[in-house]
Amino acid sequence: MNGIVIVDKPEGWTSQDVTARLRRVFNTRRIGHGGTLDPEASGVLPVCVGSATRLFDYIIDKKKTYIAELQLGVVTDTQDATGQAIEENPVDVSEDQLRAVLPEFVGEIEQIPPMYSAIKRGGKRLYQLARKGETIELEARKCRVDDVQLLDKTGENKYRIRVDCGKGVYIRTLCHDIGQALGVGGHMAFLLRSRAGYFDTADG
Repeated sequence: MNGIVIVDKPEGWTSQDVTARLRRVFNTRRIGHGGTLDPEASGVLPVCVGSATRLFDYIIDKKKTYIAELQLGVVTDTQDATGQAIEENPVDVSEDQLRAVLPEFVGEIEQIPPMYSAIKRGGKRLYQLARKGETIELEARKCRVDDVQLLDKTGENKYRIRVDCGKGVYIRTLCHDIGQALGVGGHMAFLLRSRAGYFDTADG
């Protein structure tokens, strides 16, 4: 088979889990995904099979859309809900205050990648070092966010946001940084990728 398979990746699966399963389904090793999606996230994961792997460059560099839940008041060591709480603060933030700070994260911004990420240092993934209690000084990276919109309030100090961005943006870090800008801290409680390049959830 040669082509592109659009997978609606469930929570708990890594992107590599998906490609490993499809290698068995299609009985081929020429297969790969078009952009890593974190294990705790769900949503659109384009997978190229056979000669379609040559299309990677046209898929990976395209825009993505994420729906995330921002939990204010709690900072975690992973910047998402899977981590341990390392800071808790009272929250007195209105929806208007949250909306007012979001434009600060639109355009070309800088992010310091989280320690719990797949970036390599010394031949090891950062998350492998983080699990051993090691930390590394990381430099800020430039990335582009096209839009951040507040969609609704989903619970106590919880808000759903939509993020349109290019590649290399850590939504966990974006949620963390929004919390810091509001002075109360925060983390990403939920993540769904609704669009990856030309593909959206309707194609899964």
